[in-house]
Amino acid sequence: MITGTTKLLGVIGHPVEHSLSPLMHNAALAKLGLDYIYLPFPIQPQNLAKALDGFAAIGVVGFNATIPHKQAIIPLLSKIEPIAQAVGAVNTVFRQDDSWIGTNTDVEGFIAPLRSQHKNWSQVNAVVLGNGGAARAVVAGCTQLGCASIHVVGRNLQKLSEFRDSWQDSPLKVNLKVHQWDSLPEISKEANLLINTTPIGMYPNIENSPLDKSLFTHLSKDVICYDLIYTPSPTKFLQYAQQAEKTAIDGLEMLVQQGAAALKIWLQQQAVPIDVMRQTLQQQLYRR
Repeated sequence: MITGTTKLLGVIGHPVEHSLSPLMHNAALAKLGLDYIYLPFPIQPQNLAKALDGFAAIGVVGFNATIPHKQAIIPLLSKIEPIAQAVGAVNTVFRQDDSWIGTNTDVEGFIAPLRSQHKNWSQVNAVVLGNGGAARAVVAGCTQLGCASIHVVGRNLQKLSEFRDSWQDSPLKVNLKVHQWDSLPEISKEANLLINTTPIGMYPNIENSPLDKSLFTHLSKDVICYDLIYTPSPTKFLQYAQQAEKTAIDGLEMLVQQGAAALKIWLQQQAVPIDVMRQTLQQQLYRR
């Protein structure tokens, strides 16, 4: 029940109608029995600063930021935590001392399902497909895990070079190499962790895969194939991985875990019902 005392959380984006975050967060808040509600706020880019002032005026506790606001919001915040500075993007904002503070929980969301794999990460070669915004969180995550090497593969040499150079002043000690897409068949053979950060294979283009089926037989025996896409589940990329008897992880767990990390910040507590958040999303995606 929404009352005059109900506290506000939400997600800003443009568009934002498709977001699954309200489903999982409201399910978690209901489970906890807390007087909060999480709402989607469609904010056009030119209204971002006004929205922050409005949120402060009505006492919004915190919010997520998604496309196109993850970078644009940075100069509007009072403080940016080091992990968000390293990634160059903010996805979670909270209120502290009458100021807006920005952080990034995508990195923790990416890492969370990998921690259960019991790998010696100092021996792991990570290969990242794509060099967009999602790849930045993945590179930061691989660095935090302590991967032996990080290789980023993309199609545009200039953008790859800019991606590599953008980490030079990062608070994280990022050591990566960049490669063009035509070198993927050779580079993928050395991967112990292979991550797709591109939209290749995302609905409605569900028959596409960033890696040809024939290449999966040449992958390392112990490789983990990780697709940030969560619909369809599994993607063609992960179907090929499973058929080749490789470990497969999809993006649903990253979505759940980054949301749980944000909720812990807003509620200032460590216990949140992650299982409820996961089950809620699985039920929604299954109905689709």
